[in-house]
Amino acid sequence: MTSETVTKDKKEVKKEKKEKKEKKEAKEAQAAVKGASEMGISIRKDVDFAGWYQQVLTKSEMLEYYDVSGCYILRPYSYNVWKEIQNFFDAKITEMGVEDTYFPMFVSNKVLEKEKDHIEGFSPEVAWVTRAGSSDLEEPVAIRPTSETVMYPYFAKWIRSYRDLPFKVNQWNSVVRWEFKHPQPFLRTREFLWQEGHTAHLTKEEADTEVREILSLYAQVYSDLLAVPMIQGVKSDKEKFAGGLYTTTVEGYIPTTGRAIQAGTSHCLGQNFSKMFNIVVEDPDTTGKADGEAAKKLLVWQNSWGLSTRTIGVMVMVHGDDKGLVMPPRVASIQVVIVPCGLTVKTSQEDRRKVEDEVVRIEKALKKAGVKTKADLRDNYSPGFKFAHWELRGIPLRIEVGPKDLQKEQVVVVRRDNGEKSSIPTKDLENDIKNLLDTVQNDMYARAKKVRDDAIVRVDKWEDFVPTLNNKCLCLIPWCDRTECEDDIKEKSARRDQQDEPEDERAPSMGAKSLCMPFDQPTENPIVLGETKCVACGENAKHFMLFGRSY
Repeated sequence: MTSETVTKDKKEVKKEKKEKKEKKEAKEAQAAVKGASEMGISIRKDVDFAGWYQQVLTKSEMLEYYDVSGCYILRPYSYNVWKEIQNFFDAKITEMGVEDTYFPMFVSNKVLEKEKDHIEGFSPEVAWVTRAGSSDLEEPVAIRPTSETVMYPYFAKWIRSYRDLPFKVNQWNSVVRWEFKHPQPFLRTREFLWQEGHTAHLTKEEADTEVREILSLYAQVYSDLLAVPMIQGVKSDKEKFAGGLYTTTVEGYIPTTGRAIQAGTSHCLGQNFSKMFNIVVEDPDTTGKADGEAAKKLLVWQNSWGLSTRTIGVMVMVHGDDKGLVMPPRVASIQVVIVPCGLTVKTSQEDRRKVEDEVVRIEKALKKAGVKTKADLRDNYSPGFKFAHWELRGIPLRIEVGPKDLQKEQVVVVRRDNGEKSSIPTKDLENDIKNLLDTVQNDMYARAKKVRDDAIVRVDKWEDFVPTLNNKCLCLIPWCDRTECEDDIKEKSARRDQQDEPEDERAPSMGAKSLCMPFDQPTENPIVLGETKCVACGENAKHFMLFGRSY
């Protein structure tokens, strides 16, 4: 290699570095929100989604970063969302006969090894405790990544008869999964909060029924509380829960990135675990039929299901905007904020007191009516500052009260979701505000659903598949249901240029992955078995499958 070539190579490297730096600076300039204050969001959602997401979570005081990578502090504002989800879901599963329990977080290696197929799916993520003080443990213990192997030895002990079925328990706890290198708050964290339900049934039919009931409740959590639409369906064999019979899922859609996100799963475990842990009962049809003849033993059918604090991240990503959070009213810790306005240095003390008294009166009246309300009477901040402060936190409604409003016996109400401003008489304000909160909740869901529906595109030719993905859409295709084809789709649809999008080790996936076989299959031009061909490989299609890039 000549010195001239070396010099040329150095110049090329220097040029590439300069271009990369200029590109980064241009992107940052493009992403910056004009006029953003230090307290506000300074990054545009549609330009730098990852930076926007981080800013929204921290500046809105939902979350604080912790000194252990992948672990985060859930501040009261976000934990309240989780509380609302807990209250709703716990009431529903209690009606179904599920009882709360709690098992230890530590798992012995011996127990983990009991079910190799299951734990193999989690083995890269298992965190181990190997020392206590200055001494090494004789046998390391794992911190639960999930609790099947923790619970089921005791199921075998407690379930002695078919009369003990169905057996249904749930625990609200945290789990630890340590494998990935690039955690994302709420979406993929090393410790996260969730509920995990574990049940045992006499028949597969009973287990199947419960799987769908739970999945429907998960969809309801998103639609009714978080105003986010979900697609319900069944995972492919490749994507199902390790060791299970089949997995059902609720899949969400993040419009800004065009990616899907697995938002909750309900698994039928079949009899795999009951076989491993010897969870058996006597067959009620053979019990006592013949003197001295042993009753036939049956393996129980099991389910497990879980929903986590990923719910909060999905909600933020779907609804948030360049001003910050947009909170659905049903999970907002503050639904209405009241701000005194129109007060200047020329305003008399008497008029100022009247406005502030009215603000307090309205706050009390709304609270009494069951509306979560806060009066912002801070006298060291301007109304404009207060507006920005509460907009950043996504408060669904802002009520403005000024001297002129007192004269007209009205208030001005501003919606956070769309910025609409209206005047409402104070005469029946409580009912009007409650109705408006319901309207905001419903409108947020309707908008999110329309965007999601528009992004699900039926694809009948492979040449349209990748362009559809690149247009930030999900692809609904006739599919052969073969793992080999699934792997091929992921490989063929991989997008090589990912410079502008941060990736973590496992998700988002660069190539399209199977999301689910939707329960609601298309009725127009449906699959004709033996005639309709798989879009990807040309084999006979069995059903429609949803594919997309995914978190």
